[in-house]
Amino acid sequence: MSAGISFAVLSLALPIHVWRTGEPPALPIPVEPGQRFAAFPLRLWIDTDAACGTGSATDADDCLALLLLAEEPRMDIAGVSTVFGNASLEETDGITRALVQALNAERQRPVLVHQGSPDRLPGKATTPVRGASVTAVTMLRRALAQGPLTILALGPLTNVAAALHERPDLRANVVKIVAVMGRRKGHVFHPIEGATARSLLGHGPIFRDFNFTKDEEAAGRVMAMGLPLSLVPYEAARAIKLKPTDLDRMEARGGAAAWVARRAKPWMAYWQEGIGLEGFYPFDLVAAAYVVEPSLLRCAPVQAAVDDDTWLFGWLGYRGLFVAPQYSSEIRSSVAAPVLYCPQVSASLGPWLTARLAGVPSAQALYVRSSP
Repeated sequence: MSAGISFAVLSLALPIHVWRTGEPPALPIPVEPGQRFAAFPLRLWIDTDAACGTGSATDADDCLALLLLAEEPRMDIAGVSTVFGNASLEETDGITRALVQALNAERQRPVLVHQGSPDRLPGKATTPVRGASVTAVTMLRRALAQGPLTILALGPLTNVAAALHERPDLRANVVKIVAVMGRRKGHVFHPIEGATARSLLGHGPIFRDFNFTKDEEAAGRVMAMGLPLSLVPYEAARAIKLKPTDLDRMEARGGAAAWVARRAKPWMAYWQEGIGLEGFYPFDLVAAAYVVEPSLLRCAPVQAAVDDDTWLFGWLGYRGLFVAPQYSSEIRSSVAAPVLYCPQVSASLGPWLTARLAGVPSAQALYVRSSP
């Protein structure tokens, strides 16, 4: 029996809730509002694989995250680095520089962009990191040497792992790493979830934990360092949809916001036509919101590890960055590390994001309510 047929048979055997949402029964993870991890102004490094506008199925949320953070006056952006991921490094670096140029025209203090890694790390932890001469690695190390730094990783953790792997002296200055990855065992990402677009057995398209799978080695190295780490996963973004009206308001603002809105429209069309939803889940934007206002997300201390997938896709040899409640036996790896997992959001997050993207300052956006 072929892998495709086997998958189909297994899919049909699943309970309907699992079949339509990709969410198997799992041990509960009690969550609480996120806590601020540093005083403002927050010194921040952004690592991104921004590729908005490079293709109809290329997500726009890195660009939305950069816009949100660059417009936040309480953020001290120490630097932006680029990495392969959503597209080739040449494309992600070019898109990031174009956006930052538009943002810098509206800022008092310009942000600098540093080119990072074009590919994943070597497959063995004992292999020396060859990317030490990459500009992003050098500049991230320099920023860490200058003082405490929060790192927001919107793509694979390649640059972050390369910068810290051979420099344990710099790790004490990592206030927090916020990474867009992680999942519970058995959780399959397929956003159709009951919509009416074309699908395979109610699933398609099926997304993987993209940032992790692009460089599993880098994620494993960062996990092994025991650094303060918050994971903002797919399941958190499922509660938020950006709609065409949000892009229209951004475009009406002009400047960098309009640039992002125009480049996000193909992604919006893909979700409407290919997935059948009225808007798209803004994965990286939710992580950026967590950096600005941690209380807008709901988080819990858990254990996490790079481990084999023992559920539906285990027979294909897939691995994942899995989380489980503390002290549970769900994760078999002996290298499990304590992290903060943020799978839920506040009811205020949607209105707050809509207001911020429309140009409402952060403090005022906290009081905005959803329109009827």
